Amino acid sequence: MIRKFIDRLLGKAPAAPAADAAADAPAIPLGQRVEVPAEAHRIDPALLDANAVRVVRTLKEAGYEAYIVGGAVRDLIVGLRPKDFDVATDATPEQVKALFRRAFIIGRRFRLVHVVFGRGREHETIEVSTFRAYLDNAAAEQVPGNEKTSKQAIEGKHHVVDASGRVLRDNVWGPQVEDAARRDFTINAMYHDPTTQTVVDYHGGLADARARVLRMIGDPATRYREDPVRILRVVRFAAKLGFGIDPATERPIAGMVPLLANVPASRLFDEMVKLLQTGHAVASVEQLRRHGLVGGRLSIFPVLDAALAPAQPNPGRETFVRLALEDTDRRVAEGRAVAPSFLLACLLWHDVQERWAALRAGGEPPFPALQQAVDAVFDARVGDISGRGKLGADMREIWAMQPRFERRTPSSANSLIAQPRFRAGYDFLRLRADAGELAPELADWWEDFHLGSDDEREALLADLRASSAPRVRRVPGPRAAGPSPEAAEAAPATAAAPPPAGRRGGGTGSWRRGRRRRAGLTAAAGRPGRQTPGGRRDQEG
Repeated sequence: MIRKFIDRLLGKAPAAPAADAAADAPAIPLGQRVEVPAEAHRIDPALLDANAVRVVRTLKEAGYEAYIVGGAVRDLIVGLRPKDFDVATDATPEQVKALFRRAFIIGRRFRLVHVVFGRGREHETIEVSTFRAYLDNAAAEQVPGNEKTSKQAIEGKHHVVDASGRVLRDNVWGPQVEDAARRDFTINAMYHDPTTQTVVDYHGGLADARARVLRMIGDPATRYREDPVRILRVVRFAAKLGFGIDPATERPIAGMVPLLANVPASRLFDEMVKLLQTGHAVASVEQLRRHGLVGGRLSIFPVLDAALAPAQPNPGRETFVRLALEDTDRRVAEGRAVAPSFLLACLLWHDVQERWAALRAGGEPPFPALQQAVDAVFDARVGDISGRGKLGADMREIWAMQPRFERRTPSSANSLIAQPRFRAGYDFLRLRADAGELAPELADWWEDFHLGSDDEREALLADLRASSAPRVRRVPGPRAAGPSPEAAEAAPATAAAPPPAGRRGGGTGSWRRGRRRRAGLTAAAGRPGRQTPGGRRDQEG
């Protein structure tokens, strides 16, 4: 009020609201605290993470409130083992950091603490957030642009929105009841205290989880304006959990999709990866199509548009992408690692192929043409995102291996399987074979070669040499003086000696090639054929 009074004294016009819709929107209901005992929520303590429980206990012993929160509680309620555990507390980030030996404050939009346990690949990170206040976005400071384009304007401020009402920063601490109100879905606004085995529920999240319903807290249109990425979270949770979407939550989505254009490309890319790598890629794609998020004019996900909604229908592309998505879901279900670079290489493969073929048709050599095609596809579909260099390098390796697989030369087979990313390249080749893009026998050969012993590999190479060696064709030369046909016919059969070196079509070169073929056929049959200098040259180079 003092600020407004000073502005009137100085003759300044009142500041424009962040967005008319946001200003007129109803306030988010704070809800009513309900404590649910263990016999009612029926969370299995065996599904809890020991390090998450340790963080909660440490904070409580220091005199703070602390709970496991969000998606972890939701998964525990429906009997799933959470992949990640987050903790919420009334301690500030600085207070949390002081309690743990390995804790790091991160984030600008929302300041969080990462508490790290273990080292190397076995390490685990527990993310700890401070309860945040519910703030009226109509009273927030408004800046043009987004997080990247308005960094200086945001610097030093605690509550900032853009012109559409999207929250860019709200590092303002508050009570738990307000922290629950500002969360998106009822099923994500529950708090579990593992020390008392109590669940705190403000918005009926337990009932919605049991009914398998996704319901937005407060006015859905307002919540989508605050953070349009919530549209993608609806899609992801519906696919991942198999939940239905509350009609009031689903109704505004179509009109809110254009707001995603204001979200930085890097954040949209991260959300796309989550959609495709949580083990429900096929279901996620169906939800994206249902809500008009693939193939639209806005091109929210250029990578998915290229793979799922190409300008020209391509049955081969559709089959390949479907198999890649199904394979990703299967790997996640089996607990195997899934690399973003592999799936993205699958989604963009046909784009790269088309550009590669066009460049080669224009006279560009094969390898430079491939590099140019990859660069063009990355610029058009991926853009400037964090980690692009590493991601692009991995994808290039996978794609660059494919022509080498197809050539399958004895000289390059051993060097190819020694590549660090051979397995990813082979898995990609196998998908291509399964999709009918190339002969299955080629993928079978590489699998046998990769898994075979030294003797088995040598036999495969010898067989390959025998099948690929050029056949010797004798070309009739000028007749030389010699016995008449009658004399030759009457001559007894004798062992043939190597023809003279100067004779066309029968010189020493063809004779040596014959020896190499015979040695290869002997090795392929399982016998230790005599190795010749020519044979060694074939294997080595």
